[in-house]
Parts: sequence; structure tokens; C-alpha cells
Amino acid sequence: MLSNSNDSLKVIDRRRIDVTDKATAGIKQPYHFAKNLSPEDAGKFVGNCFAASEKLAREALSKLLADLAVQRYCVVGAAILRASGRPLPPLPNILASHALIHTAEGEFFRATVSQACEELGLAVSGFRERDLDSYVQAALGKRASRTMRHIGTLGGVIGPPWTKDQKSASLAALLVLTNNRQMPSDSAQR
Repeated sequence: MLSNSNDSLKVIDRRRIDVTDKATAGIKQPYHFAKNLSPEDAGKFVGNCFAASEKLAREALSKLLADLAVQRYCVVGAAILRASGRPLPPLPNILASHALIHTAEGEFFRATVSQACEELGLAVSGFRERDLDSYVQAALGKRASRTMRHIGTLGGVIGPPWTKDQKSASLAALLVLTNNRQMPSDSAQR
């Protein structure tokens, strides 16, 4: 979670949201698991996994929102980093291609979190990860380079891990905050 109160960026919460139930066989890689099922069973399995993962995401996000409300933060939206953005083919085509299985699993987990956010009333903005720097340049103009460097240093304040993934997520969150014209003075974004 990122706060941009009075143009001062701060990570206010960082937590891992687990959207898989270890007791469900195959849920960590649902398309890999579904590849060995009949076409009908594969579709049911992936659908059941999606419902279970979305429920876990919704529960974890509800807790996060409640925790932030206690701290008097107003969450204004969610940012999701997207892959290429090309639509996936039908399930049988996905299961026939190992590369598409990996792509589908990435989209699967993004979609579970996105749907959970929407069910909780959070507007979701998606940003193609490979275009993130250009989005930041367009939104922040001359401040973009300085802001990107600043986000790179936030890990020193909150500690590891502070990898490219965390930096990219923070940049995407900042874009949502920047684009939110009716933002209260203390707002948070994930």
C-alpha cells in the first residue's frame, strides 16, 4: 500500500496475499494440473480454483482494508500490473501449449485479485508492466525521474524484499493516486 499524503510517498503496508489453499491439489498451478484432466473436468477444475482463489483474495483484502481504516487511510483504488494484454484462446488451446499455460496462470491470479477488489468496491486500474515507465513519464512529466528514484529508495526504509516487483507495484499505485482527482489528503493505494 502506498500513501501520497502532501506529495510525500510512503509505503504504509506491505503484505503477501495468499490466494491458494494448500489443501486443494493443483490450485497453485491450476492450468498445469488441468492439462491432465478431461476437457470437461479441466474447465470445472479451473472454475472451482478461480472461485476458491477469489474468495481468499477477497477475505485478505477485506482484512487489509479494515486495518487501513483503523489507521484512518482511505483506499482510493487498486493497481494491477498486466502482461501483454492479448486475450487468451479457449481452454483446450491453452492446455495444448506449455507457454500458454504459464500465461494463463499469470492472468488467472491477476483476475482473482482484480475481481476481489471490484467486489469490495475498489476501482481497478491495469497497467501493462512493460509500458509502466512511459505511463509514469506521461503522468508525472518532469517529476517522473525523481519520483522513480525515490520509489527505488523506499526499500531502505521498510527493509527487504524491495525488488523490481515491489517497485513496479508502487509505481502503478502512484499512477492511480495521481490520476484520482478527488483524492483525500491521506489516501492509500496498492
